[in-house]
Amino acid sequence: MTATSQTTAATSPASGGAWSPFRQKAFAVLWVATVVSNIGTWMNDVGAGWLMTSLAPSPQIVAMVQAATTLPVFLFAILAGAVADIVDRRKLLLVVNIALAVVAFAVAAVVQAEAMTPVLLLIFTFLLGSGAAFIAPAWQAIVPKLVPRQDLTAAVALNSMGINISRAIGPAVAGVLIAAFGLVWPFALNAVSTLVVIAALIWWRPKAEPVRKLPAEHVFGAMVAGLRYAVFTHPLRLVLVRAAGFFLFASAFWAMLPLVARDVLDGGAGLYGALLASVGVGAVGGALVLPGLRTRLGPDRTVILGTAGTAIVLVVLALVPGQAPALLAGLVAGASWIAVLSSLNVAAQSALPDWVRARGLAIYLTVFSGVMSLG
Repeated sequence: MTATSQTTAATSPASGGAWSPFRQKAFAVLWVATVVSNIGTWMNDVGAGWLMTSLAPSPQIVAMVQAATTLPVFLFAILAGAVADIVDRRKLLLVVNIALAVVAFAVAAVVQAEAMTPVLLLIFTFLLGSGAAFIAPAWQAIVPKLVPRQDLTAAVALNSMGINISRAIGPAVAGVLIAAFGLVWPFALNAVSTLVVIAALIWWRPKAEPVRKLPAEHVFGAMVAGLRYAVFTHPLRLVLVRAAGFFLFASAFWAMLPLVARDVLDGGAGLYGALLASVGVGAVGGALVLPGLRTRLGPDRTVILGTAGTAIVLVVLALVPGQAPALLAGLVAGASWIAVLSSLNVAAQSALPDWVRARGLAIYLTVFSGVMSLG
């Protein structure tokens, strides 16, 4: 990542401000729909992690829930990016979200029937992760089509903030639902939330794309071209290296958090949801101050600050007992996570032309998910 490109994007005088992307109706509608869907996804993740602590409370098996979520992105993201650069991205998003809805309703039905097993839970989680793998490059690639170029940085930050708003709401609601009504409810509401995104995509009618002057590509050739572009593009290569260095070790926080809540802090589903909610609240707060912080510090120092904050969080969870310190650490973890994730994402966007955007972002997601799974 280069400080020059990132700072230019973040501080362009033509920028309309942190909230300006919401002036574009399509961005606003799709943003709300994805927040609702992500709330459902986080509810599903809390339910899956908590259910696995009951079905097979081994650290290795519980950590496999996260691996089953992130590994499909590592396996399929480059293929998904190539497909998203070749076919109509809206149609691709519609088809995959419909498939995800079918899987999500099946998960809810199996949990309701009390027929879930550790292996079946991992299979369902892998299928949902595979759907996410095919969605992510296309979602990120359509952002420049939804907002003017000067609002791209703000749009990326708002998307990151939306993810973390859902992280603040989804886990907290899931913890309450599990404790009050039963484990099936997070899975059922996740299934319903997928319908919101499908409705938004049906409503959205993007402008017709200009006729491409580049020759038509096939999937395999497109994958090779995307990999070649990543290898020989210095700014993108730097983003990938820094992402690998951070996410490999930050993954420990996400993988072990269910067991920290249950075994170390002697809590229940409510505490686990509260810990994830504190991360979401910290991330939302971090997103609000991030534009000014990045203007003062620059992108490189912002990433360094977020990395240091994550390291402090891991030390606190390892050495400081008590639920209150863990909840405070969650706030720091959320702010640190958004500082690093948003900065790297914008840097990757800035390094990519439109013809290879989905593939380049897919390679970034592959590195992200691969080191998360490895971690």
